[in-house]
Amino acid sequence: MKQEKQRDKSGRRFPAWLREWVLPALLVVAIVLPVRAFAVDWMPVQGDSMKNTLQDGECMLVTKYDYLLGDPERFDVVICHYEGRGNTHFVKRVVGIPGDTVAVRGGTLYVNGEAVDEPYIDYPPYYTLEETTVEAGHYFVLGDNRANSNDSHVPTVGQIARDDIVAHVRYVFWPLNSMRAIE
Repeated sequence: MKQEKQRDKSGRRFPAWLREWVLPALLVVAIVLPVRAFAVDWMPVQGDSMKNTLQDGECMLVTKYDYLLGDPERFDVVICHYEGRGNTHFVKRVVGIPGDTVAVRGGTLYVNGEAVDEPYIDYPPYYTLEETTVEAGHYFVLGDNRANSNDSHVPTVGQIARDDIVAHVRYVFWPLNSMRAIE
């Protein structure tokens, strides 16, 4: 049976390949791009700054809608940008929210004067961080590998502006034998 060509409003015929391949592909792109831009995305872990919470080469599922509708919370693992570093993605843990005081002494993180129990830290910091207050509209982020992380404790990075926090890390989905939720 011969396949009929569909006509558009002007009377021209659409070739079958256009109807069967190009239009569905455009529909998929029209759905996927906004989802990745505003809802969920995936990203690879690059580097060891979040070791052992995240390993170099793992792939993470991140949600963006959380921070379109609300603000990061203390201890969220986030994707952020650093001022002057373009669109490079960094993965860090929020340890200070606006108004908090943050310090590191003897390898221990203190938030608002209280020592924080951080069971996810396998590599404690070797540095001391004098008490600093997180400014309005900013966040203090640290890598979980405190012995090797370029983060807010480094003066060239400092506090991160709210607009530079773009996603919330939720899951590791690759490799399959490492699938897990991130908290």
